[in-house]
Amino acid sequence: MSNPHPIQSVLETALAKIRDVIDSETIIGDPITLAEGAVVIPVSKVSFGFASGGSDLPTKTTKELFGGGAGAGVSIKPVAFITFCNGEIKLMRIDENEPAASALLGKLPETIEKLQATLGKKKKGAEETSAE
Repeated sequence: MSNPHPIQSVLETALAKIRDVIDSETIIGDPITLAEGAVVIPVSKVSFGFASGGSDLPTKTTKELFGGGAGAGVSIKPVAFITFCNGEIKLMRIDENEPAASALLGKLPETIEKLQATLGKKKKGAEETSAE
């Protein structure tokens, strides 16, 4: 049985590190529950690139020499929010041409207004029901 080639170890280590960074929770974020009971879930786009290479180096001895390496890059960009409020599910997309931080801050007032309006209707309906 022959030993595995050293490039195999390089590839396995690099892929294990990528798996540590990227998982399903990276794409669909942890739910954020607001005080009023509404839930907001961030959705992100994940892209990554990976490269590796190596070479057996010539030697005058019987000892095998190997040189190799691997590298990867990861990009995580928020693209939308899923909101749950009063049984309604809505997808709020972020404009792709707008920088992510600006888009998040720009959507925040709209999201809060919609949640407050929905929660206000729920509260008003509950008050009318209790008044009857």
